[in-house]
Amino acid sequence: MGKTTDGLLALAREVTLAAEPPRRELDMLVSTGERVAMSLLSIAIQARGVEAISFTGSQCGIITNDRHFDARIIEVRPHRIEDELARGRVVIVAGYQGVSYRREITTLGRGGSDTTAVALAAALNADRCEIYSDVDGVYSADPRVVPDAQHLPEMTFDMLQEMAHAGAKVINAHAVEWARRAGIAIFARSTFDALSETPKETVVRANAPSDTSARSISCDRHVAMLEAQGADAARALLVALEKAELPVLAFDGANGSARAVISLVSAPDWPATRAGLEAYARVRADVAFVSVVGPAIASEPAQLRAFRAGLEAVGIAPLSHSFGPLRLSAVVEGAAADAAQRALHAAFVKA
Repeated sequence: MGKTTDGLLALAREVTLAAEPPRRELDMLVSTGERVAMSLLSIAIQARGVEAISFTGSQCGIITNDRHFDARIIEVRPHRIEDELARGRVVIVAGYQGVSYRREITTLGRGGSDTTAVALAAALNADRCEIYSDVDGVYSADPRVVPDAQHLPEMTFDMLQEMAHAGAKVINAHAVEWARRAGIAIFARSTFDALSETPKETVVRANAPSDTSARSISCDRHVAMLEAQGADAARALLVALEKAELPVLAFDGANGSARAVISLVSAPDWPATRAGLEAYARVRADVAFVSVVGPAIASEPAQLRAFRAGLEAVGIAPLSHSFGPLRLSAVVEGAAADAAQRALHAAFVKA
């Protein structure tokens, strides 16, 4: 039922006559998709002779802040879950949603079901959280884009979280942070290999073996690059970004101007937000954010040289660069995103 949310969003845009739907009402709408899935699963399990019960995020005590469409979990009160587990029932919880301290229905944004799972595992004092999807763990790149991507059997929280922040559609970055704080190991497996005695998997934990040669390639296509000219415009852009509450992936404020790369995953009202930002900056949304992630990746100038050389070898001129302790990143033309990932994989992983 993975396309349910897309269908609900399409209905919302159909009735708004080209305007952007209010975030609160979108939360009320899209949270129904998980309720449909959880209740059907509970019915199916009970029909097979096993006691089960389904809960919404609010019913099982997932408390969030009051942001709509990309809320953060601030507390979990799992008392009802514990009561039902004590009765021997299978408990099914709707992912991706909670209730704010103002008693408003909220949703957690892209990958929010991962965060729900890990936050519940932490609240229930579990040692591990198994996350099943259509892939058998984490790879060194998206296998649909890079055919020779390598399976990564074990990794640290730091590396996975950096991959998620850089756009890899693996496990949500907030979920990884919950696991890190609670000391919970994450096992990423394939739903289609669930019954195997030796499933192919990626285990994520704090004490994973340290491998300074480990590398992965991440790409985020849901980004925009903003360029503001002059100190006044740069300051105004920072204020506008703070007001819009959009995640900033990279920012360069040198020489009295500013260049920022922002994530659009939490911007359902992007056309209106873009219009506001264009008062201070040139906005480009036809770009992608590509990164090499790995231990000590930005510690040596040779790494940055290899990063640029890998892109230039296939005719890609980066529009901007940024880096952190665990990643080297560049903004490239959106049409070059796939070629950039393959080139960087060949330079940093396959090599």
